[in-house]
Order: sequence, then structure tokens, then C-alpha cells
Amino acid sequence: MNRTAVAGMHRHEVWLKRLEKYRRRARRPVPMVVEGQVTRVVGLTIEAVGVQAPVGARCLVHAPGNVIEAEVVGFADDRTFLMPIGDSRGLMPASRVVPGEGAYDALVGEELLGRVIDATGKPLDTLGPIAYSARTPLLGRPINPLARSPIDTPLDVGVAAINALLTVGRGQRIGLFAGSGVGKSVLLGMMTRYTDADVVVVGLIGERGREVKEFVEKILGEEGRRRAVVVASPADNPPLLRMHGAWLATAIAEYYRDQGKHVLLLMDSLTRFAQAQREIALAIGEPPATKGYPPSVFARLPQLVERAGNGGEQGGSISAFYTVLAEGDDQNDPVVDSARAILDGHVVLSRELAEGGHYPAIDIEASVSRVMNEIVEPEHLEAARRFRQLYSTYERNRDLISVGAYQAGSDPRVDEAIRYHPLLVRFLQQPEGEARDFARSLAQLRELMNGEQEVENSA
Repeated sequence: MNRTAVAGMHRHEVWLKRLEKYRRRARRPVPMVVEGQVTRVVGLTIEAVGVQAPVGARCLVHAPGNVIEAEVVGFADDRTFLMPIGDSRGLMPASRVVPGEGAYDALVGEELLGRVIDATGKPLDTLGPIAYSARTPLLGRPINPLARSPIDTPLDVGVAAINALLTVGRGQRIGLFAGSGVGKSVLLGMMTRYTDADVVVVGLIGERGREVKEFVEKILGEEGRRRAVVVASPADNPPLLRMHGAWLATAIAEYYRDQGKHVLLLMDSLTRFAQAQREIALAIGEPPATKGYPPSVFARLPQLVERAGNGGEQGGSISAFYTVLAEGDDQNDPVVDSARAILDGHVVLSRELAEGGHYPAIDIEASVSRVMNEIVEPEHLEAARRFRQLYSTYERNRDLISVGAYQAGSDPRVDEAIRYHPLLVRFLQQPEGEARDFARSLAQLRELMNGEQEVENSA
């Protein structure tokens, strides 16, 4: 057989394979995509008609010279409400709205360690593209509460006041309640560097853009960054993108937990997440209920927070710290009150202590860890209770002591609190660059509560 005949047979086989491929493609049913068009844009909301897409689905809005990605956030009658992911400039009446494929997924993988990404998973650093190896639902998969491992191991956060008096358990979810400018970010940074965890996931949600670089370079540093993933969605991002940032950070933490790793999740802040949901809910017509917050806000908060915690058989855990901004230092703010109810404890930072140069400005009297009683030894628990009693006794009588109205010997408990007070304050203060591990914190607490001679010398 000559060369020409062989070449002809080869071409014939190639065409047969192509024909078979096209036949298989023709047999597959083609899903019908029902497009719509924009009818109205009010504030952050795009209204469209003719779109057939469920809540949470992605859509592409074709504006002149631009394609805008949006998400379905609600509907009423024949109108569908969409929220753009990015800039919506350029939209015109009757712009095409094309439903996308499914809902948003979170791109995850080991390649994320050491990277800084935005709420869509795109890198913000200069280390090049990320080769993601897995996908997971952005809103996570609920875990059967009976399948979760119990919280039974103390977590070393490197801060003596928390280790000794507000002991946190591995897998616990705790809130940092603070007003603006009282050292919240500094305390978060200390826990980021000093906490005993395999992976640290940081969600910077709705904060100032300049704080992202400061947190990465100054607080995390080169050593801390190698085991950390930072998800940043600053205040100038659309509200939907800010919510996606919080969901993505939690999804990444869940991925590492399912690998059997112990994860520290830091979310700064839960208040900005709630405010983003409020903006979306009000934009689509949900009525405000509590101080301007619609009911959906208080439904979204536990949906986010409950994803943290211990896993099941894999043995991994997510220990989560959520900062909660107490606007005007109001501890009865609706978001503060809701967070206090759904978290496993809270650390309150005091403006009065911060203004007096007391750092970290932890208000021991107002703070509590709800799992401490179950994870520490009775001796530790008794020492912490005695510390709190002495500190609280002094604070209740501070005004009398300050003006010299208290007479020594009037009350033995107050006399003891006055003798101990300088040492109690010294124990609670800690420089930013100094780490005090759990063993050292507990040893110092025991020494303080048993060291009568030291107290007499310091009085």
C-alpha cells in the first residue's frame, strides 16, 4: 500500500472520530437559558424581568463595553433582584441578563498558604496566580451537632490574661468586643503570632484598606505569613463582596479542618459582615426591625458562626475569634447582643483601661469564657476565681480608696484587695512583643495567688 493510501485512511479515521464526538454532543440535551433584561437600577440593586434563576445564582449583566457579574438576592412577582459583585457603571435600560452556571464555589487548596487574596479568590499579593486544587461550597456544609468532637483541650493564645483567666478551648468561638481605637487589632495580631495552630486564616472584612498591608507586613510578618491565609475585602467593596469575604475565609478554614489540622480563624469584623447584610436587605425592601437592622441579619450571623468549631472523625478544629465593634462603646448594640448570645464567650476591651495605658485593655469583670470550667483543673479554676474576686472588690471600692475615704481595717476583704492590686494589674499587662505561653501564664497565676510574702513587699 502506497503512502498516499495510508494517509487517506488516517484522515478517514480522524473524521470518523470527529463525527462520533459530534453525535454524542448532539444526543446530550442542551439546557435552556432564559435570559432577561434590566428594567431598573436603584442604589445597589439591579431589577430585571424575564430571568429564571434561583436565589444565590450567578448572573452576567451585559452592559455596553462591559460584563458585570451579579448574584440573585431576591425576587418579587416577575422581578428579580440582583446585587453586583463589582462596579456597576455603564448599565443601561434593557441590558441583557444571562443566568450563569450554578452558585458560587470557594476555591481552596494547600497552595493558599502564605497568600493574600480578595473575596473572589484572586491574589492581591505579587506572588503570581494560584493553582487551586479543590472546590467547596461557599456557604459550607452543615455538620451534625452530635458528630462534633467536644471541646476538652485548652488553646494557648500567648496572652496571659486570656490563658489564665479566660481560658479558651480548642474549637471554641469567642468574640472580641471593643469600640474603635482600644487595641483590638494589636490583640488580634498577638494571638495570630503566638497561638498554637497549624494554620491561621484571617478575614479582614469591611475594614480600612491600609490596614490590610499593615496587618500582613507588621503583624503577621514573614514567619507568621508562611502558615497563614489572608482574605481581604475592604470597606470600599460592594456589600455582597464583603459577605463573600467572610464566607470564603470560613470555607478555607473548613477545608484545612477537614484535612485534620487545627485552624485559628480570625474575623475582623463580624459587625461589618452584619452591616453588609443590612445594606443588601434594606436595598431589596426588607423592613428594618431592631435599630435599623432587618431580621435577616440576625439569621445570617449564626449561619456564619456555627460553621466554626471542632470537626468529626478527622480530628481537625476551627478555633475562631470574631471582633465585634461596639459602636459608641454600647455593649447593648443589637449586633453585640446577638453575638454575645451565639458565641462561646467574649473578651471585652475597655476604653478606660486603654486611655490609662493598660494593654491589652481586657476588662476581666465583663469578660467570660463559657467552656473554661470544663477544660481546666480545679486548682486553676479556683485561682482564677480568687483573682477575679480580688480585682472586683478593689474596683467596687475604687472611688473610696482614691479619695482616701476608706479606713484600713474596716473590711478585711478590701484590705486584701488593696494589697494585691498592684500585682493584679501587673499580671494583666503584657507588652506586644512578649509571648506568655499557657504553662507560664498558669505558673504566674499560681505564684501570685499563693505568694503572700511577695504581696506584702509590694504593698
